[in-house]
Amino acid sequence: MQSLLYKKIVLGITGGIAAYKCAELARLLIQEGASVQVVMTDAAAQFITPVTMQALTGNPVYTNQWDARIYNNMAHIELSRAADVILIAPTSADLMAKLSLGLADDLLSTLCLARDCPLLLAPAMNLQMWQHPATQRSVDRLRADHIALLGPASGAQACGEVGMGRMLEPTEITEQIIAFFQKKVLAGKRVLITAGPTFEAIDPVRGITNRSSGKMGFAIARAALEAGAEVHLIAGPCELGTPLLATGKIQRTDVVSAKDMYEAAMASRDCDLFFAVAAVADWAIANPSKEKIKRQGKAIPKIEFTPNPDILLTLAQSAKKTQGKQHPYCVGFAAESARLEEHAQEKRKRKGIPLIVGNIGPDTFGSDLNQLLLIHDRGTKKLAKAPKLTLARQLIQFVATQL
Repeated sequence: MQSLLYKKIVLGITGGIAAYKCAELARLLIQEGASVQVVMTDAAAQFITPVTMQALTGNPVYTNQWDARIYNNMAHIELSRAADVILIAPTSADLMAKLSLGLADDLLSTLCLARDCPLLLAPAMNLQMWQHPATQRSVDRLRADHIALLGPASGAQACGEVGMGRMLEPTEITEQIIAFFQKKVLAGKRVLITAGPTFEAIDPVRGITNRSSGKMGFAIARAALEAGAEVHLIAGPCELGTPLLATGKIQRTDVVSAKDMYEAAMASRDCDLFFAVAAVADWAIANPSKEKIKRQGKAIPKIEFTPNPDILLTLAQSAKKTQGKQHPYCVGFAAESARLEEHAQEKRKRKGIPLIVGNIGPDTFGSDLNQLLLIHDRGTKKLAKAPKLTLARQLIQFVATQL
């Protein structure tokens, strides 16, 4: 599926060695279905040629404010009016300073000032240039003007130094653009998500856990953020990085045990939507050892279990009913090894929730792909096998219709 189908993107390129990445960036945007119109500064043409960008995009490249190919000689008006978004990558410190002050002395800066569409900047510059107080003042002014910055990242730079100022990779920028265009169906909503496994200690070095990777929960957190929500992600032990978008951040709380997750969830129960995605242990160890349990011949240590608090049930039972709707609206997850729909439907009724999501198949743990079965009081809806982020976006759109 092309995520940017029919979107018209003006890709601005400024002078910097990262300009070479624009060839790949343009290719990826077009691959996702976008139409790309390139505008370059004179400095950008020192790093990558207009011929290259024209060949890749299939559109003429504009560099001159007075380009006679525009019928009314107003390239800054005509190019911006046709765009769904203006993306400048790389964005130099010079252009950031101009835009932050409303200065316009060439086609690209004039086009940005005359635009009536969103503007996204992908900064790229030397570490010292990025850290300079003048550049940081520009950043503050741009953000105050609701101009989103994609990056920069930290890493090796062309000058040989290492640090903040490196432009995001083309794949990362493309992902950010796709996220930007997601429908804001959860704008103003507060979303709470639990994700990943829990770990129940037997002794200081051993414990009981499960195979949950957290990928589905993290994908839902990102999709909710893309949809405009305020997101709090409670994560069990996993190695995943917090999803990050130019348009917002996710509040993340890391926990270990089911009890830790329960306490964190109860402290944040004042939300509009709750996704109980985590694979929470049903039982905790009642008698964990304070020291590592040593093997003593053939003797088997006695491990006693005690029930863990049920996060989803507790939150669902405390939810308020408003015009027949649960608040917060609770979504459960069920991973079953057999008779998925039967067991998931039973769980939905037992928990007293309007929607439960069944994981189809035993191979979903740790995989980037998944299949989902949405089970609610009016029937079922199957989401075909796809990347977890794609499924998360579909789930968010479905839940938004239920709200």
